[in-house]
Amino acid sequence: STLFVEFMGEFFSNVARYPKYLISIIVGGLVALLGPLFKNIVNPFTAIALVSSLVSAIITFFFVLKAMTNPVL
Repeated sequence: STLFVEFMGEFFSNVARYPKYLISIIVGGLVALLGPLFKNIVNPFTAIALVSSLVSAIITFFFVLKAMTNPVL
């Protein structure tokens, strides 16, 4: 019985670490992808492309969430 409790404690300790890894991977990926764009933000073409991409992503995210919550039957 104590062996089972000890095993489950170790199991939940390991599972609790996974969100930290997920956040680290997401932040690292965003930094690697967006780093070169922010370096060249002084270029007007890059600034316009970055802003329009951000607006497009927000609009797409809005419509996807709207379709998921209010499906058309």
